[in-house]
Amino acid sequence: MRRGSVLLALALAAGLTACTNEPVAMPPAAREPVPSSSTSSAAPSTSTPAPTTAKGPGGTTVPVFQQPYPFGTEQAKVPPIVDGKVPVIKHIETTKPYVFITIDDGVVRDPTALGLMTSAGVRPTLFLNGVYVKDHTDYFKPLQDQAGVSVENHTTSHPDLRGKPYEFQKHEICGNADFLQQNYGKRATLFRPPFGNYDENTRKAAADCGMKALVMWTAAVNDGVVQFQAGKQLKPGDIVLMHFRKTFVEDFEAFLHKARENGLTPVPLVDFLSV
Repeated sequence: MRRGSVLLALALAAGLTACTNEPVAMPPAAREPVPSSSTSSAAPSTSTPAPTTAKGPGGTTVPVFQQPYPFGTEQAKVPPIVDGKVPVIKHIETTKPYVFITIDDGVVRDPTALGLMTSAGVRPTLFLNGVYVKDHTDYFKPLQDQAGVSVENHTTSHPDLRGKPYEFQKHEICGNADFLQQNYGKRATLFRPPFGNYDENTRKAAADCGMKALVMWTAAVNDGVVQFQAGKQLKPGDIVLMHFRKTFVEDFEAFLHKARENGLTPVPLVDFLSV
């Protein structure tokens, strides 16, 4: 081989070696795990994937939701009080696939509620009446302490407030706020009017009692069926209403399955209505 050809071959070989020694950028998903120290070797992962389902009451299968952010982290603030009246919230403005479950009254206290909530990883917002809770405060305390629910205001005796005098409405709202604070250690900041009926006196009385928002809903669960005010599915930002009734398990499971079917994750309402 001629001397020139030999030199060319050697140069090409050297160049190839230099190229293959350069680090190659890998897509994040394709990168190898980095050892914890320079002397340790990569070991196979032994972590178990988070479950996507759990056993509900009676052996039923319910979805499990992995929360997209730490519970209790402020995601949005409640709109301001204007002219001494709380804002009315019917839907949460969000571009994320989030949905909000709220449970009213406290008439029927299903013993499986705590297990169902914790198994699914869902933290509802409870709007409770003093008249139904006063003799059963111990039932709701574990829901607060172990399931992480938020306890909010739904009046003392569950009257239709619309058209009632201001003083009557203030007594119902403030009285229940005081009762809930005494029993659950935190003053409610959200208020839901019984039957969804309210007027301007309601909004003013709620503000004067320390409430920051009047919360309505966009969908409800009754007798194991999710019902919509508009459309045929849950949408991001929807606030869903259900009750502590005899059909609690069927209603809660119906909500869980509908949320999963519609690609939504239930998250705490109070994180999006932070004071």
